[in-house]
Amino acid sequence: MKILVTGGVGFIGSAVIRYLLSNTDHKVLNVDKLTYAGNLESLSSVNSHKNYTFVKADICDQQKIEAVFKDFSPNIVMHLAAESHVDRSIDGPGEFMQTNIIGTYILLEVARKYWSNLDSKEQGLFKFHHISTDEVYGDLEGPEDLFREDTPYAPSSPYSASKASSDHLVRAWCRTFSLPTVITNCSNNYGPYQFPEKLIPLIILNALDGKELPIYGDGTQVRDWLYVDDHARALVEVALNGEVGETYNIGGHNEKQNIEVVSQICSILDDVRPRPDGKAFKEQITYVKDRPGHDLRYAIDASKIERELGWKPEETFESGIRKTVKWFLDNRDDWCKRVQDGSYQRERLGEDT
Repeated sequence: MKILVTGGVGFIGSAVIRYLLSNTDHKVLNVDKLTYAGNLESLSSVNSHKNYTFVKADICDQQKIEAVFKDFSPNIVMHLAAESHVDRSIDGPGEFMQTNIIGTYILLEVARKYWSNLDSKEQGLFKFHHISTDEVYGDLEGPEDLFREDTPYAPSSPYSASKASSDHLVRAWCRTFSLPTVITNCSNNYGPYQFPEKLIPLIILNALDGKELPIYGDGTQVRDWLYVDDHARALVEVALNGEVGETYNIGGHNEKQNIEVVSQICSILDDVRPRPDGKAFKEQITYVKDRPGHDLRYAIDASKIERELGWKPEETFESGIRKTVKWFLDNRDDWCKRVQDGSYQRERLGEDT
């Protein structure tokens, strides 16, 4: 198979490509415009692989994307290219509307025209896999409810609204034009190579630098945490074997309050890299004004993908977070410093209402 991955230099996209090239014989074309959050070093282990090609392109550039489809002739599109940080979407929503909505529309149109010109056998092989987020569902009420594939959409932030819009576009192109699509909605990812604006790498690096560890509100917001390599396995399974027209929720079965996540990171660091002054890392925790529109609880029901495709996460949060802390410790002085080129100094984003 020939698999086109958009946003393959990003955190999740690079994990997908590493998995594909390490575990399958499929040819992979990575299309990425190399934004601040993308770093080619995330693919250093596979960038010389015989089945791998990289093209720098913006999914909003229709002519370039048409040329990519013509030259590569993909069987599967895995669409991960997106602006993905909630706080940044509060500061500047326009880029999220452009990439996540218009970019998805352009990609769908190019894919539709390409697919319509294939012969019937090739049409039967083709699939457009759109990768989305559980944030489109909004806020769960109470401690027991879970997001299911038929949960109504109620996005809270500009980011989640833009992803909800792109999900609707994908379903519309499937229903109206019969384009063979599939959608996945995932919970919070964590793991190696994550850009340090997200909670877990931000806390690890701030802790090591002796900085404050900021917690929004009272820290009781609940998220379901999914190790990125588990997510990559799930995405490839859906791309290859998911049923056209279906949606699959992907979760890690690891609900944690934000304060629990930060406290666990502090505890691991106390164990493996103690502070020189002997104090506990949790003493660096501070509470800051909550983010506007901050959802209180997300939790995924991932029973459908386990039942129909046999996928379930391999990592517990306890095993995955230890791997993640170790990776950032090992790569703090090289990869972590290089991805922070001066445009982001781990300052707070998204505070404006």
